[in-house]
Amino acid sequence: MTEIKRGTVRAALQSRAFRLMFAGSFMSNVGTWMQNVVLPAYIYNRTGRASLVGLFIFAQLGPLLVLSIPAGVIADRFERRRWLIVTQTIQMSFSFLLFPLTANDAHIGWIFVAQLGVGIGNALNAPAWSASLPSLVPPEDLAGAISLNSTIINGSRVIGPIIVALLANAGIGTSQVFFINSLTYLFVIFALLRVTIPHLAAVGSDEGWRQLTTGIRIARERRVIGRLILTLASFSFLSLPYVGLFPAVARLNFGIDETGSTYRWLYATWGLGAALGGLAIGTVLVSVDKRLIIQCGFAAFAVFLALFGVVNTQPLAFIVAFPLGIAYFGTTTAMMTVLQSRLAPNERGRVMSLWFMAFGGTVPIGNLIFGPVIDTIGARWVLAGGAIWALFLAWWCNVKSLEGSAADKSHYVVEPDDA
Repeated sequence: MTEIKRGTVRAALQSRAFRLMFAGSFMSNVGTWMQNVVLPAYIYNRTGRASLVGLFIFAQLGPLLVLSIPAGVIADRFERRRWLIVTQTIQMSFSFLLFPLTANDAHIGWIFVAQLGVGIGNALNAPAWSASLPSLVPPEDLAGAISLNSTIINGSRVIGPIIVALLANAGIGTSQVFFINSLTYLFVIFALLRVTIPHLAAVGSDEGWRQLTTGIRIARERRVIGRLILTLASFSFLSLPYVGLFPAVARLNFGIDETGSTYRWLYATWGLGAALGGLAIGTVLVSVDKRLIIQCGFAAFAVFLALFGVVNTQPLAFIVAFPLGIAYFGTTTAMMTVLQSRLAPNERGRVMSLWFMAFGGTVPIGNLIFGPVIDTIGARWVLAGGAIWALFLAWWCNVKSLEGSAADKSHYVVEPDDA
């Protein structure tokens, strides 16, 4: 029997609890990305304004800015399984509410409130979920677990749009997609009822309100942690607005109708690239230094984002979207792997709350700012600016050069590529 290499996807899947959570999360995320594809397209088709699409992305991801740190405290101090069931139920309820609202073309304000409810549930869920998955596998298999978690997110970006396209051909409308999505949360709740999530000791001796700043203190004391979080925050803000504003980019740059099947296939092509980029970190690139992948990934992302802004035909858009997705999520997955490998298990909830503030929380601000810019001057200059910033990050996020101080070197699990 062939020995399974530590740190790989296969090694992480040896854990029964991780397999259950992986399967439940994948099914739920397929539904989530079905919703993420149709809701921005619905809003843009109904209003014709990228700025309003950005406002809805803010409703979905903006709560991460406000609630991530309190949610991180909860993730580290309370029974995670029960908390996760509560947060999944919140998201399920508000996702269901979108069904009757969109079916009746309710006022945009009410749809915004429902989307905000989903966003609040997601913000309360994210730090606990992200901190729980690595605790289900041995530390040496962390890279494989994180790679699979990235595959969940991005594989669902592929399958979600494809299912939406197939359902549309079968006569299933936008509102019914929201109903289907609400049912998929049951897969995660079922998995949570079947597993035991380890309870971890609190971080240090911080009490009261100081518990809310523990993650910030860790990021300030350890240069690598702080640099990765700042890098991600600026990357999300300046280089990733195109993700939330994808319907506007598709229409303005390539003449693609955001309600048609071509748009969904383009989104799925980009999502397939992102899924393979995340999966590669725990498979073909498992032995490659993740710090090197981060720098090369930012450089590759800059090139392909610039090309995505320059090309003006649909075939070229499909060709560029695929490697753009690979560079996007391969880079961020490598960053998360480095980050989590340098944290103790009972620190992850607090620091991952900062990660989600940086990754998800800054994206909606970028959408709010750049949505009106795209309405005014188009999408190409916004993509060009994001490409320039990613190229700068390829130089600035040099993790290897930062490591060497006692504060950084004494707080992480040594991976093969760190040797």
